[in-house]
Amino acid sequence: MINTKKRLPVDEYVAGIRAHDRFVLSQAITLVESSLPSDQLLAASLLAAIVPLTGQAVRVGITGVPGVGKSTFIESFGLMVTEQGKKLAVLAIDPSSQVSGGSIMGDKTRMERLSHDPLAYIRPSPARSSLGGVSRKTREAMLLCEAAGHEVVFIETVGVGQSETAVHDMTDFFLLLMLAGAGDELQGIKKGIIEMADAVVINKADGDNAPKARLAQIEYQNALHLLPAAPSGWETKVLTCSALYQTGLPALWQAIEQHQDLVRANGWFARRRQAQNLAWLHDTIRQQLTDRFYQHPAVAQQMAATEQAVAQGSAHAVNAAMELINVYLGRI
Repeated sequence: MINTKKRLPVDEYVAGIRAHDRFVLSQAITLVESSLPSDQLLAASLLAAIVPLTGQAVRVGITGVPGVGKSTFIESFGLMVTEQGKKLAVLAIDPSSQVSGGSIMGDKTRMERLSHDPLAYIRPSPARSSLGGVSRKTREAMLLCEAAGHEVVFIETVGVGQSETAVHDMTDFFLLLMLAGAGDELQGIKKGIIEMADAVVINKADGDNAPKARLAQIEYQNALHLLPAAPSGWETKVLTCSALYQTGLPALWQAIEQHQDLVRANGWFARRRQAQNLAWLHDTIRQQLTDRFYQHPAVAQQMAATEQAVAQGSAHAVNAAMELINVYLGRI
């Protein structure tokens, strides 16, 4: 859907963001998420202007297995962060967006208390067609939130899957939420995801489930000892918590602070941020090339016939793709 709302000049966006104006921040995020060419040019100018105001927030990626209680966890953990006087932004990827285009109230409904906290800002981001359900513009939204003075940014993924690598590439601390007593304690989690985690947190460690959570904690700790040491020098923590009863959360925040102290002291933090910037560069190149390819008039004109030929088996997918690329490059 084309957004026909009037856009502000770049300096007005910057002034509003620096003044911590939530309305202007929301408008700015909408601008960077727009696919309109005119909006993309304005968004690029805005991002260039606010980059010097960014880079100081703690970026936390949060993922978890289905049914782990991510929303309850994020709300409880977020409230604990704001109780310390810190400004928090939550970028929650909206899994319904591929059908509905995104629901502005969805995440605010499931995090009602946090959404009313004056120090918290919750922004659902449409996943659209991005790999693994991560918004294509999550990085840009994160930087805008940092420029608006948010000291901590949570990025929530839809669930365990391909999105983890994308979120890991844009955050400082990667948090994996797990459950105990759900059969196989590894619950189908890929080794690579475990290796990316800076903390494995077993949620719902309360009531009759508390002993199972402690047992799972020991099993995860034993499993992690078999993995190679992290290049950051950080040893992955395995913790238990109950988001419902708000227990175990201070220990997790302490772990995040310890992690930040370590990686800033040994230089890993700066190297990670450099790697994040390079990942942003290459992701943007891929996105721009993909968009321009599919929007190319000659490609668009030939696409339907090519798709039909490939589907019917009268054309080979690889040859058809190369022909479309040659059309895009003007070789045909």
